[in-house]
Amino acid sequence: MVTKMLSRQGRNFVSVLLLAVFVWPALSAEGAVIAAVDRSNVELNESFTLRITVDTAINVEPIADDLDVDFYVGTRSQLSNTSIVNGQITRSRTWTYVLMAKREGNLLIPPIRIGSEQSEPVPIRVLPPSTAIPGEADIFVTAEVDHSETFVQAQVLYKVKVYRAVATRQPRLSDPSFSGVDVLQESVGEERSYDSILNGKPYTVVERVYALFPQESGSIAIEPARFEARVLRDGRITGRKIFESDAIDVLVKPIQPPPAAFPDAAWFPARSVTLNETWSRETAGLLAGEPITRHITVTALGQLSTQIPVLEPEISGAIKIYPDKPDFRDSAEADGIRAVRRDQYAMIGVSAGDIVMPAVELPWWNIVAGEWQVATLPESILTILPSQNPLPAPVAAEDLPVADEIGLPAEILYSDFWRYVSIAFAATWIMTLIAWWWSRRPADNMPREPQAPPIHKQQANLMKAARKAALAVDAAGVKSNLLEWAKLQWPDAPPRSVGEIAHRVSLPLSTQLEALCSVSYGPGKKTWDGDALAKSMRSFSVLSAGAEQRPGETLPPLSPS
Repeated sequence: MVTKMLSRQGRNFVSVLLLAVFVWPALSAEGAVIAAVDRSNVELNESFTLRITVDTAINVEPIADDLDVDFYVGTRSQLSNTSIVNGQITRSRTWTYVLMAKREGNLLIPPIRIGSEQSEPVPIRVLPPSTAIPGEADIFVTAEVDHSETFVQAQVLYKVKVYRAVATRQPRLSDPSFSGVDVLQESVGEERSYDSILNGKPYTVVERVYALFPQESGSIAIEPARFEARVLRDGRITGRKIFESDAIDVLVKPIQPPPAAFPDAAWFPARSVTLNETWSRETAGLLAGEPITRHITVTALGQLSTQIPVLEPEISGAIKIYPDKPDFRDSAEADGIRAVRRDQYAMIGVSAGDIVMPAVELPWWNIVAGEWQVATLPESILTILPSQNPLPAPVAAEDLPVADEIGLPAEILYSDFWRYVSIAFAATWIMTLIAWWWSRRPADNMPREPQAPPIHKQQANLMKAARKAALAVDAAGVKSNLLEWAKLQWPDAPPRSVGEIAHRVSLPLSTQLEALCSVSYGPGKKTWDGDALAKSMRSFSVLSAGAEQRPGETLPPLSPS
């Protein structure tokens, strides 16, 4: 009986152990849950995309029942991604929801729970629906700016939307063109595609957003946005048609004078500016002579990182500061470009004591409030402790040996004679080492074969040749150069066609390559856009292992239903 009880207990223990082995990794693998939307401002009749990402491999499904309170939940998809960087494997999983708001106002997407973790709530602003349909009812183009008046170097968001209720062939949306003052143009994120309902009629919307930075005062004349396509109606394709938006004018005001408290302030317009600092180690218990690094980060919304003014913290005589090269980063958000400049300073305390780090102040012009404001890092104190290995105390003058005790004249003992002698001996010793190394160097008179250029240079030359062939509408040249480039990019599994390359690169190059394949191997005589293909080769990335192109309609092309 005792033996049977022990056997039963043993089996129970093994079961619990196996359960822990299989369940514990799934529970412990839960990572941070991140929620994000493709647009923070939408209309009541427009759909938008919510993405829930977990930075680890996990089999637990998200709990998103609370979304039904304020939103209609449409299609849902998921994607697992695996990437290998320097031999380290990282995995993530993303769930995508297509949502449409049920009411207007400032709504809040509730936290999405995955296992024991949950995301932060995401605010979204729902505007009243549009009712006006300009131009042709089936296809029309709109354009708008967030500010009709701005300042020099201040950001203006220019948004273009193409509404289509019918299928099109060979669509093309031209980049904006300007006249008037000089304008610096930057794309804000990728092209977005979503659905909209106007007057009860469903449309597919393609949206592009540009950030404009005028470089001088005056006026910006934005030409009408131009969309060209062949329309599919009743099974027939029409001739090429052109659809345009209205033209827009933006007034650019001059640079405003600096505030009285900062007469030398640099002109820096933005929507928001913040300062923060971090240290490479704990500041408590820092010994004299030990290095520490201070990082000061400036974050600005609605500006470029290269326009962030240089910070010059005041230097104390009790500490040595060695500035390093700054780091610049720009990223796209719903409100425009977010710029980050990160400066780092290596510091070494010279002597023990409390060192006051003065406050860091950065004046900037708030383009929303229309006034000067100051971003500040508060004053701090850095305490330096005495070094554990103090330097030897200097020898007093009365303790130095006198000339009579050594037996040399005073003018020789205390002159620079011995320093010059030491330098001469050191130079002779270095020259002897160089001569010995040269005599031991093996003779190399054999001719050398020229080395092949690095792989990245070979790839750059092939991509340049492919772009040149695309501009010349030379399909054969494009294919041959891209296939040679792909052999260097994926030596273990090189693609055998341009279509396979399209599945391994990101938008917009993948779309253009698929169009080229359709022209080459599809039925009938077709044409392809060499300019668009050449342009797409300048801005693409290679997909990581296991990554896939995100589903959805892109421009171009739009296939008929």
